[in-house]
Amino acid sequence: MYARIKGVLERLLGTQIVLEHPKDKNLGHYASVVAFSLAKTRKKAPKALALELVAFLKQQSECDTLFASIDALNGYINFTLRDTFLNTLCNEALALGRNFGKGVSEKSLYVEFVSANPTGPLHIGHARGAIFGDSLCRLGRFLGLNTHAEYYVNDMGAQIRMLGLSVLLRIQAMQGVPVHFPENAYKGTYITELAQSALEHFGTLQADEETLITQLGDFAKELMLAEIEQTLAELGVHMDAYVSEKAMFHAQEAVFARLQKAHGVYENEGKMWLASSVHGDEKDRVLKKSDGSFTYIAGDITYHDYKFAQHYDHYINIFGADHHGYVARVRAALEFLGYESARLEVLLAQMVALLQHGKPYKMSKRAGKFVLLRDVLQDIGKDALRFVFLSKKLDTHLEFDVASLQNQDSSNPIFYIHYANARIHTLLHKFLQKGDAQAILSSTLENIPPQALHLLFNALNLPKVLWSAFVDRELQKICEYLKNLAGDFHSFYNAHKILDTPEELKYLKLCQMVSLSLTIGLDILGIEAKTKM
Repeated sequence: MYARIKGVLERLLGTQIVLEHPKDKNLGHYASVVAFSLAKTRKKAPKALALELVAFLKQQSECDTLFASIDALNGYINFTLRDTFLNTLCNEALALGRNFGKGVSEKSLYVEFVSANPTGPLHIGHARGAIFGDSLCRLGRFLGLNTHAEYYVNDMGAQIRMLGLSVLLRIQAMQGVPVHFPENAYKGTYITELAQSALEHFGTLQADEETLITQLGDFAKELMLAEIEQTLAELGVHMDAYVSEKAMFHAQEAVFARLQKAHGVYENEGKMWLASSVHGDEKDRVLKKSDGSFTYIAGDITYHDYKFAQHYDHYINIFGADHHGYVARVRAALEFLGYESARLEVLLAQMVALLQHGKPYKMSKRAGKFVLLRDVLQDIGKDALRFVFLSKKLDTHLEFDVASLQNQDSSNPIFYIHYANARIHTLLHKFLQKGDAQAILSSTLENIPPQALHLLFNALNLPKVLWSAFVDRELQKICEYLKNLAGDFHSFYNAHKILDTPEELKYLKLCQMVSLSLTIGLDILGIEAKTKM
């Protein structure tokens, strides 16, 4: 709808035009400031130019088909759509069904998200990036992009060694051996669970300490990764691939050699440095230690070389806010490797604070000092958790009270949206016991009251909202849209009798359109719309 109207106006006026929604709904469906932008070149005052443009547009037959009125007000131009045009769009949308708003694109998108170290169960801090990444991929696919979702598994290095050591020490403690746990050892009852599983799997542990640490680290890592995959599945998060850091290790020397050839590496004080400051980093970074071993950043660079070799158009990494310093060094390495670093986009997820009845949410004994994602899922369910995590911009702090998401009223936004859709299906079910579904589709949404027309316009506005949410990486726009659409429907439902009235068929057709937009929007958020409550 938006693109079609915008295209017609731009062709007729010979200039780009931006259409916005007036704050006062009575002014029309769209408003434009095109007279202000053209005033200087046309050498006319915006008010006078707006009147002139309105007079011109009213003479165009295409505008007569689209608009019931075109008015100038203080330099702004307001457009009100014809109910016949909105009815045509509604017919098209209902014929498309779940494909309404779907796009076609030749672009491709590679998204890395979650990528939590497999050293423990997922905690609530991991959930925000997981939910956002999954929904962004769902939206990308819906808009037609070839979209790939990936989890990069940090399955080697100091953290995996510490996991193995933590399990070994727990086994020894269980066997009555006096042990001292390092300050940075992994704690919580999940380590005890891993220790018990290791004893069942290996039986008697007979090897030198380093071998045992390696064996136990690999064993525990695989168990934790399996649990992470299961938790993500319960959250409704889908990954197309899990890529192992260990599998990348063999390629590090080759990537290092390419960096050297591109003059991206130099030696100083026995270490090899990445000259990342050449490409905007605040300082250069050690890539290879004096003992010849690579630093952790070498693995990240190798992984990004692997990703960029897949030849996607655009790459998105979704990280925690503490990774802000990471971006410049990786982009610098990509430039040295011959890639366009601008194709890498990094989104940072801010912290989440959970409350329960106004008090901090209880920590998990299983995970020590963390709030486990699984615990929150059990408390409020997947739908509410996904919705609330998407309801604010990713780069803003999020605080919410779990108790409010257990409410069965309008204070719980996901309940309010589900209730709107369920109400619609209840109406349709009652009608279909006596009437024909085709009769609804054959009805015409003309001469309906302003509130109904506004509701229809909002329901048809879904494609614009989805595109804006994707381009701006602001999925909270979909949440706001769904809440507003559900609210508008509840208001309409409370103000108008629908069944057994002369307007019954029209209103039911309008309800179907609202339900379609609610269903599609929720699906992109990873939530299945409810038809019964």
